[in-house]
Order: sequence, then structure tokens, then C-alpha cells
Amino acid sequence: MQVHRAKSILAAAAVFILALPSAYAASPADKRAEREALKAALLDVIQTTPLKTSRVGIHMVSVDDGSVVFSQNADELLNPASNVKLVTAAAALVTLGPEFRFDTEFIIEADLPADGKVKTLFVRGKGDPSMTTERLYASVSELFHTGLREVQDIVIDDSWFDPERTPPGYDQEDSDRAYMAPTGAVSLNWNAAAIYLRPGGAPGAKGTVEMEPPSDYFVVENNLTTGSSRARRVSVTSKPGGEKQKILVRGQLPDNEGSLSVWKKIDNPPMYFGYTLKQLLISRGIKVKGRVKQGLAPSRAKLLHVAQSETFDIILKRLNKLSSNFVAEMLLKAMGAERGGAPGTFQKGVAVVEAFLERDVGIPSGTYVMKNGSGLNDANRFSAAHLNRILRHMYERFPLSPEYLSSLGIAGKDGTLKYRFEGSEAVGRLRAKTGTLENVSALSGYVQAAGGEKFIFAMMVNDYSGRSGPVVRGLDALGAAVAASGSVMGPSRAVAAISDSTRPAADGGEVASRIKTYLELGKQRDQRNISFLRTAWRSEKDPAVRAVLAEGLYQSNPNDYLGARTLLDSYSAGADVYGRLRMVAKALSMEVPGVTSMVELAAGGNAEALVRVVELAAASRGDVTAEAELALALGEVARTAPEELVVALREAGGSERDTSVSLLARGLVQSGEAEHPFWKSLRKQLGATDPTLAAFARSLDATLSQKVAEAKAPPGPIVLPNVVPGSVIPGGSAPAQTAESRPGG
Repeated sequence: MQVHRAKSILAAAAVFILALPSAYAASPADKRAEREALKAALLDVIQTTPLKTSRVGIHMVSVDDGSVVFSQNADELLNPASNVKLVTAAAALVTLGPEFRFDTEFIIEADLPADGKVKTLFVRGKGDPSMTTERLYASVSELFHTGLREVQDIVIDDSWFDPERTPPGYDQEDSDRAYMAPTGAVSLNWNAAAIYLRPGGAPGAKGTVEMEPPSDYFVVENNLTTGSSRARRVSVTSKPGGEKQKILVRGQLPDNEGSLSVWKKIDNPPMYFGYTLKQLLISRGIKVKGRVKQGLAPSRAKLLHVAQSETFDIILKRLNKLSSNFVAEMLLKAMGAERGGAPGTFQKGVAVVEAFLERDVGIPSGTYVMKNGSGLNDANRFSAAHLNRILRHMYERFPLSPEYLSSLGIAGKDGTLKYRFEGSEAVGRLRAKTGTLENVSALSGYVQAAGGEKFIFAMMVNDYSGRSGPVVRGLDALGAAVAASGSVMGPSRAVAAISDSTRPAADGGEVASRIKTYLELGKQRDQRNISFLRTAWRSEKDPAVRAVLAEGLYQSNPNDYLGARTLLDSYSAGADVYGRLRMVAKALSMEVPGVTSMVELAAGGNAEALVRVVELAAASRGDVTAEAELALALGEVARTAPEELVVALREAGGSERDTSVSLLARGLVQSGEAEHPFWKSLRKQLGATDPTLAAFARSLDATLSQKVAEAKAPPGPIVLPNVVPGSVIPGGSAPAQTAESRPGG
């Protein structure tokens, strides 16, 4: 029995040894060969456009032996975009600890009387970035069970942070989008609100607008109507209104449409929290007879309830996996308040980060630039070597490394990397933080190669021309190459597999058939189709078919940012996509695939989609059907996103702008409205504080007015010169044959 057992153990051990990654058994010569193959593959990628013509900083290090695997411009200071969140996350985890919780205190001035009636309910926040409506309602239930039954006033105390809501860099962009949400010591729902839109019961009926959470904080102006077409043309804008917030909804939803949701930032976080609390108190049976106000809680008061956040390690996942700007900036102020004392400020938070980098990581202050915690816009500068050093420090800081690594997105699995690296060795092996701004793309993190070796990498690309798609594919190719090191495929083949996004155009009939199939799936608007469509998009090499698959992904879940991102990256106005799709549309007697979805995004104010629509307008020149479609589209976009359209036209090239303005004029005329909403918006911009914008608005007003007048003018009589029967008019075609000119007539 003992001999048999020993043999079994030896056999199991042999199987285990054979199953170990090959890197552990690789000879020094084999390892050198693998490294050389990896370097060659990485060099091939960065010597290919668009990386070749961009500013690129890369630094890759082996965790196993500490050697530098690949480095290029590693010390150059570049804009890291959201890779700054790696810095913020590291400092916050060290400063606060993984078990840290944020408190929100509910306070009354004295002991709760027997009748449960109090004059004032105070709420004092400590910067919880994870408070939601659901958690707030749970706190309201706790208040109810303490015996609270009536409140006169609700006073919100957010003095834990200073009054400056937005950090440096946010002033470079004027937007009401949720990613621009301000900070506040008392915040709710990431300081954003959801606006749900539904069509009416029949074409022409008024649509429904619902706020989530519902409260008196919002003043809604509903100009949503119901249409008979399947196209969505909706714009939702948000504007400050003192203690309240104005929500303006314009546009049209198809009569067969389900609900559509849009998220907008909150302008006054404490009042948003207070009004929502009031609504929840009333719904739970606690009367509120007075007002919602801002103020300070008394120093000596009765603590009625404390709402504690989740532990910090969970909050960290929202920061990095979902790349939350709001959480990043809240953490910056929270660090400042915890270490420097209240009120927390952006400056105090940056000082805490700088101290951490110099004391713990060994990166001296002054060798980088950090102005905010999220990486938004042009406010920060780090080098690839800086980021790599921070990642290495957190990897080796064992008590905190598990929480730090688990906060990063997993390639092909979750977060902002959910739909990247599909089909490569990087899936499940690579954990990283993405970064995306205009002309900026970054990717930094960790990867265990197929051969077993672990690497830390930091990659940033700045100042590239054109769209972000090719740059993202380049970064993914770099990551896939590292992940494939030591595998049968090898780095070079991994690069080829992920970089090759085109193939020779297939037979027209075969392409049309595939496009028709994918269009039908997209029209179902069923989220259960997303996995299939995503896999098909990833493996498809024909750019026109990929664009249709991208539209299907977007239509299957219009609220998913990644679906919209895929469409924007896949759809171009070039002959290989828009040109071929126009031919397919004519062959199948249908609308050009993708245009409706692109116009839908543009109508919602998406800046990149607006640029694409202007490009499509220019590309439609000479195609009567396409011109008519784009003229109508521009007229609709001008209704719901007039200010954004002016900006897109200003930034367009001369020929693109001229064609787009001509088609816009036709669209405005076709609308049949004497005073289209676009005119009011355009003339408002005549007095813009930006002199360049004001000058362009004046020029556009004059040009567009002239083109509208031309479009309205009846066509003049056609005068034909005297011609010999059967001859050709100079510059034209043969005249129509009459009884006199036809042979035998």
C-alpha cells in the first residue's frame, strides 16, 4: 500500500511539473530568444502609423527579474488622461486604507421627543462617493424606526469640503454630461441624475419624461413628441437654476420605442441630496413641512443615525474599472480633509499625493504635473517611467496590492476593457487602466504572459491625428504581444491577429447578404444579441460589415457607452465604409446602414458623432439620394443640438463645411418651419464671449441665410439652345427625343 501510494504521489507530481508554464523551464537561451521576439514585435507596432507619427511613451519591466523589456521615450512627460487615476488610487489606498468607510450623519438639535416631531433635520457629509438613492432610502427607514415622524426643515451641511466644485482642467470643457459631475461632501448617485424618456401612445402624442430619482429639485421642460419613423432624434440638456436644476427635453421618439435613459450631471449637489431626501422621507411616512436649505450642523447635537459607505476597496473598483471621474475627484478632496483637516480641497489632496509619491515611491515633486485626480482634459503630465514605478510599488506593497490589482479592468472581461483584446492571449491575463481624451490614448497595468512571466507596462500616445480606433488597436497589439510571449502563437502572430482589421472587399452579393442578416439582429434591439454581435465584430475583417455590426451593438443597448464607442470607431465617411454601404443600400432598396444611428448620437449632442455627420455630408456630394438623407438629418440635428452643430461646422474643413451648410439649408427649408429652433440658437451665439465663435456665428448666419433663400427660390425656366436633332448640348446630354427627332418620326 505504501509503495502504491508513493507511486501515485510521484505520478501526480510529474503531472504537476509538466503542467507548469513553460517559462519556468525555459533555458537562458530560449528566454533570450523570447525576449528578442517580443522586442521585435513591439517595435513593429510602434513603427506603424498612427503610432509612428505620434508622441509615444512606453516602459515595460519584467516583474520576475526586474529587467527592462522594452522602453521608448520613457521619461518624456505626456498627458496620461485617465491613467492619472492609477496615481490617485494608489495614494488614496495608502492614505485611507482598504477598510476605510465614509460617514454621512443625520443629526437633530436635541433628544427626539415622544411625538417624533423635530424642528430641523441636519445632514452632515464626509465625502461619501458611493451614496445612492437606494442607500439613502435605507437610512430614511432607519430614521423612521428611531421614531422620527415630522420634520420642519432639512439642512444640508457639506462643509467637510470647500465650495469649489470642479477641479483644474474641468474649465476647459463646457458640458452637462455626467462625466463632468462636480464634487460635494454631501453627494448622491455620483452627482448625476437619470432622465427616462418614453413615446406617447400614437404619432403626434406628447412623450413622457421621468426623473430618477424624482424630486422637486428638477424643473422639467418637456418638448418630446412621438413620431412614426423608427429614428430617435432626442436632445436632453441641463442648466443651473439657482437652488434647482432645469432639464430641457427636445426631439422625437418612434411610437414603437421603449424607454430611453440619459444621464446628466448635477449642478448643486447638496440641494439635490436634500430634495431627494425630502421626497424619500415623505414616501416613508415622515412629514416635511418646511424647506430644504444649506447650512452648518450645530457642534453639540444629537446623532440620530450614521450611514456608512462600503469599504474603500469596493469603492476603488468603481474608480478604476469604470474610470469614474467623480470618484477620483471626491477621493482627492477626501485625502485632503483626512490628512490636512477640513475643509478638503483639491490643492490639499494633490499635496497628499505628492507626499506619497516622494516618500513612498521615490518620485520627486516637480518631476511631473498633477492638477486633478481624474485626468480629465489637459491638466496633468506624467512619464511612462513614472507610471511604471507606481505600479511596481503597489505590486510589491503586499498588504495593499490585492486591492489595488483587483480594482483594474480585466481584458475581455469587465470594466473599460470588457470589449478589448478579444481573441488574444491577453483575455483574463491582463489587468490595466485605460485613458482616453481627444488625441490621447493610454494603457497601463499588469500582464502575466502565456509563458508564465509577469510584466508591468505603461503606454501613452499623444498628439495623434485622426480617430482613436487605430491608436487603441495599436495599444492592444502591444498588450497582446506581451501576453503571447512564451506561447505557441508568439508575439508577432499575436500582433498580426489583433492589428489586421481589413480584408479585400468580398463579393457584393455575399456582403449584402451578411449586412442584411446583421441589420435584422440590430433592429431587434435585444441586449441578448450583444455577445454574438461583439464576437462577430471582433472577427470580421471587412470594414463595411464591421460598421454594420457596430451599429447593431449600439442599437442593442443605446445606453451603453461602449456600444456607442464601437460605432464611432468603426464607422467612417470613406469609400470603404460609407461608400460601399451606399451601394448596398441601393441594391437592397433601404436606408444607408449606420447613418440613422450616427445622426441619433449627433442629435443628442455627441461631439464626435457631429463631426462624423459633417464628414458624411461632404462624402454624399453628387449622390442625390444620399444628399437628401443628410439634408434631412442635419435639419433634425440642428433642432436638438444646435450649439454643438455650430461648433462641429466651425471645426470642419472648408469643403466639408460648405457642403454641410448647403445641405443644412435644404434641411431647414424642408422642415417647413418659419422659425426653426436653430436660428434662435445661432443668433444667440452672435454674442458669445469667445470672439472666434462669435465671428464664425456671424459668418454662418449670413451664409446660411443666403443658401436658405436660394433653396426656397423656385427653379427658373430651362432654356435650351437651338440644336440639331440628335446632337448633344455642350456640357450636357442628348436632348429628349420627340416625335420630330426620333428615327422614323
